[in-house]
Amino acid sequence: MKAKVGDRLILEPTHPGPPRRVGVITELHHEDGSPPYTVRWLDDGHETLVYPGPEARVEPGHT
Repeated sequence: MKAKVGDRLILEPTHPGPPRRVGVITELHHEDGSPPYTVRWLDDGHETLVYPGPEARVEPGHT
């Protein structure tokens, strides 16, 4: 998985319960765009360090 600042990180739950989460990548920790990422979640505005798992995907940010 590779990303850029401004891309969206989408977490799609693989089982019933937790809702889908969408966040904007605000910081990369590796120059090659590999995880982990600092993400600002759109639902609550909090920023967290994320090590995406298999339920995650990256979508290009809007330019």
